[in-house]
Amino acid sequence: MKNIYFDNAATTKLDDEVLKEMLPYLKDNYGNPSSIYKLGREARKAIEDSREKIAKVLNCKANEIYFTAGGSESDNTAIKGIAKANKKRGNHKIEHPAVLETCKQLEKEGFEITYISVDEKGIVDLEELKKSIKPTTILITIMFANNEIGTIQPIEEIGKIAKENNIIFHTDAVQAMGNLKIDVKKLNINALSMSAHKFYAPKGIGALYVGEDVNFKQIQNGGHQEKNKRAGTENLAEIVGMSKALELIYKNFENHNNKIKELRDYYIEKIQNNIVDSKLNGDRINRLPGNANMSFKNINAEELLFKLDDKGICASAGSACSSGSTSPSHVLTAIGLPPEWANGTLRVTIGMNNTKEEVDYLINALVEIVNKKINKI
Repeated sequence: MKNIYFDNAATTKLDDEVLKEMLPYLKDNYGNPSSIYKLGREARKAIEDSREKIAKVLNCKANEIYFTAGGSESDNTAIKGIAKANKKRGNHKIEHPAVLETCKQLEKEGFEITYISVDEKGIVDLEELKKSIKPTTILITIMFANNEIGTIQPIEEIGKIAKENNIIFHTDAVQAMGNLKIDVKKLNINALSMSAHKFYAPKGIGALYVGEDVNFKQIQNGGHQEKNKRAGTENLAEIVGMSKALELIYKNFENHNNKIKELRDYYIEKIQNNIVDSKLNGDRINRLPGNANMSFKNINAEELLFKLDDKGICASAGSACSSGSTSPSHVLTAIGLPPEWANGTLRVTIGMNNTKEEVDYLINALVEIVNKKINKI
């Protein structure tokens, strides 16, 4: 049976060149980076070289990059660490619903959180953002690009608002890294989270950028790694793999993304032309290159996914972080999608390994399933 993968927002296939780069650090160059003998020093150099590569991509300093276990830890470290370190300045945070659980925990600890609404395309209301700022506001945290509907936020404008009001600005760029060019200085971003497995690198490794002028606290106890901000022996091979993956993507960025955009636009056009009750969610232009989140009226998404799986097609109904749930997410609810549309939402995310032939196979499968109304509810 075919196995065609269209769930690249959930995770990506490990790139062969990335694996090749990692292998020496999984077998021969296995030293602990904290050790002072040669094997340890070589490991330390590999980590610092990786830090330099990632810093180059973001246009920041190497000492502003911290390695973590992934996007969730990076978000937690940034949001909790910044909030707790700056509590004397105030206790108010402005939040776009991207890192809800972290913010809920801070609310329990006495921090005040304001949640900003979005329009029907999923774009943050900048006027509401401005009006929500208080003298006690210490942090704005907004997802760079939404993981479900693919909408890209007006990050430069948000960064400008934060800077003008002397507020720290954090963005979850887990979906954006590898898909968009990001200059943290130009965009006035003070902290940024990323996760390697979203851009053809291994799972279990991520990074956090925090500007050197931002005060943040360590949120876990233990060793003194990562400048006393993140305890635990560094994941050497995966750090090397992550930096290699970013280096490869941004070396050939235009070709990489143009191909993915072309396949995405081709897919959207064919579905809209061949399935009457279909609807694209999110902003048509300001969206991630590979994201095509579409709803089919009165279709059961769970049944649709099973029927696609029978044809060897992997896709999703939304975020992979929702524990397998196919119920409409808070994202679809926030953009005002009615239940008859929200319940039939399919997220297709195209990656660099997908081909036009695979996209055609997916289109034909969807047209057959949906137009025969096999899954009508």
